[in-house]
Amino acid sequence: MVKKVQKSAAGKKTASPLPSSVKDSAQQIWLAGLGAFTKAQTEGGKVFETLVKEGLAIQRKTQAVAEEKITEATSKMAHVATGLTSKATGQWDKLESIFEERVARALNKLGVPSAKDVEALVARIDELNRSVQRLSAKAAPARKAGATAVKPAAKAPAKPRATAKAPAKKAATAAKTPRRAAAKKVAAEAAPAAE
Repeated sequence: MVKKVQKSAAGKKTASPLPSSVKDSAQQIWLAGLGAFTKAQTEGGKVFETLVKEGLAIQRKTQAVAEEKITEATSKMAHVATGLTSKATGQWDKLESIFEERVARALNKLGVPSAKDVEALVARIDELNRSVQRLSAKAAPARKAGATAVKPAAKAPAKPRATAKAPAKKAATAAKTPRRAAAKKVAAEAAPAAE
């Protein structure tokens, strides 16, 4: 037991320099902390303002990058939407043309004239009207000249005009399609007006 006490006494001797160094270190740490606190109080406002400025700069950079990414994404989506719209429009146009072709074929089989046929008929009628007007203009002076040169002595009984009706009948029977029949009818109606 004596040895143990001696060892513990010897341990106390070696232990006493350690606590003093720890005490010195703790004292230095405490003083450093006080110095830092004092310095932070005096220069804290400057450091805080510097940190705020750096934070603003970083925020602006991140906002610029985010806006750039949003712009890129928006343009990509607009491009994709335009492509899809054009494809959809193309498909609708194709469907519409197929539908129109089928309806035109069905109407043609039923004997209904197409818009082109009607336009051609109208053009032909206009041409015939112009021809009739030219012939009427030429015939009018001849009728007036004939009426003044020859005066009938007595009024003769009127003869029925069979010649005007005969071409109309021939035109109606010769017509094989509705367009031809309409053109012939107009020509037949114009013939009596020319006389």
